Amino acid sequence: MNGLDSSPRDALAQRLRGLLASCPNVREVAMFGGLSFMVDERMAVAAGRDGDLLVRTDPTEHDALVRRGGVPARMGDHRPMGPGWLTVPSARISDDVELGYWVEVGIGSRRSSG
Repeated sequence: MNGLDSSPRDALAQRLRGLLASCPNVREVAMFGGLSFMVDERMAVAAGRDGDLLVRTDPTEHDALVRRGGVPARMGDHRPMGPGWLTVPSARISDDVELGYWVEVGIGSRRSSG
């Protein structure tokens, strides 16, 4: 990160790259208005333009993850993405341990969602 030309999305993406460096089969794809990180060809997380994190989740864990600080994700202003998706506000993931937790949620979602 070099400061002046680093957007909140770019800064978060750089942190995500560090956390995902040890995972095999990771690639980055532009989608959902951000930069998505695919693990084993399934989206796990995405860095949003404002530095928020979009996380793919196990829908059965939705309520517990909302209590942890996730917010139901939306596409645009009026279209909910459903219980398999949460947004984690940037302020909530300023700590690398907390960001790591949410990355693990995203990676783990593929085990439960088929």
